[in-house]
Amino acid sequence: MSEVQDLIKQEEQRQREGMELIPSENYVSKGVLEASGSVFTDKYSEGYPSFKGLTKWDDKRIAEEVLPSKRYYGGQENTDRVERLAIARACRLFGADHANVQPHSGAQANMAVYYAWMEPGDTILGMDLGHGGHLTHGAPVTQAANVYNFVRYGQKDITTGEIDYEEMERVALKEKPKIILAGHSAYSRILDYEKIAAIGRKVGALLMADMAHVAGLIVGGEHPNPFDYGFHVITTTTHKTLRGPRGGLILTKGIVSNPLKAPEKTLENIPTLIDRATFPGTQGGPLMQTIAAKAVAFEEALRPEFKDYAKQVVKNARRLADEMQKLGFVLISGGTDNHLILADVMKSFGVGGREAEIAIDEIGLSLNKNAIPDDPLPPFKPSGIRLGTPAMTTRGLKEDDMEKIAKWMKAAIDAREDEKELAKLREEVKEFSLEFPLPSDR
Repeated sequence: MSEVQDLIKQEEQRQREGMELIPSENYVSKGVLEASGSVFTDKYSEGYPSFKGLTKWDDKRIAEEVLPSKRYYGGQENTDRVERLAIARACRLFGADHANVQPHSGAQANMAVYYAWMEPGDTILGMDLGHGGHLTHGAPVTQAANVYNFVRYGQKDITTGEIDYEEMERVALKEKPKIILAGHSAYSRILDYEKIAAIGRKVGALLMADMAHVAGLIVGGEHPNPFDYGFHVITTTTHKTLRGPRGGLILTKGIVSNPLKAPEKTLENIPTLIDRATFPGTQGGPLMQTIAAKAVAFEEALRPEFKDYAKQVVKNARRLADEMQKLGFVLISGGTDNHLILADVMKSFGVGGREAEIAIDEIGLSLNKNAIPDDPLPPFKPSGIRLGTPAMTTRGLKEDDMEKIAKWMKAAIDAREDEKELAKLREEVKEFSLEFPLPSDR
């Protein structure tokens, strides 16, 4: 136990003395941390709570009223109510008819949707991994790629980030995918959901948006909501820009019915089909402590100040992109419209992404190496780096601070073989970072 406690303290110190620039990471509140480590950890809760009429209830009624449970174990009066709170709050955040808060991760959320709607060998049209898509969007090394047939779309022009929607439509008409998947892991512009939805309607596809990276920006009004354009399903992680615990979430439009009874396989029944595909289809008992933490995070995201946070995330990202370009960084798509920046450091400075990541990490700024579109280099030694502003915005950084961040990154790359200069830069970053407490320290 003492060894683990010591490592926890070391991680706290690392976080305090540096800055997280990884766009898929964030810092959570004390409330989220406390719920994550609560006694809900002890409870097995296979199955679902009753949620009839849930979206019309206020939080006080949900927290007080005990309904008949649909679980496979007893003792569920508190787990049911905390899960119903998480479901109701998620629905309010995204304008959904239903939410499944049980997926352990974004990857499992995606797999549950595939399993709910597809048969082995059916086709999914998603973004090419090499152009910004995610592993679960059809990378050959994944389980999904060995079960379903993935076809791809990508960027038409990497200098602007423009998606080739004509090619997307051509592929859709030819391949007749059962799912058209919008979403990305390393893309810094905004997808045209109206165009994607129009293509989906032409071929009768389920419209699915993997919003793991931009969910918080949707909630904050800085990114369009795919539901407004006719999408049927949104999947997301609950960390990243949403600033909750590490976990997954599935949001749906349609008819919500008893998950114990198999409904007809129609788009209207997709909420219940996905519930059944999540449990017992793709995972067992939910992590109730994480669901409790999701409920806390969703309440925080419903507060007016979360919109200010989302707005600042985008402001910081745009300013950071501008400052990086002034220093010679070549950015994929020429900038950003969200929280994320992808830079080609090989083209910029003749340095690989792995070398740049190590040098920048040495001074206390964490980011990740990343492939660029059509990268000639291998995945573990790619040409690019990926970074973003969700975590440092949570710490309290503003636009003017982005100039310092950009200069430190460039200085670390330049000094990557100079241990004395890297140590000097690390002290500068440490002194600066300690001016911005972690949320758990406030």
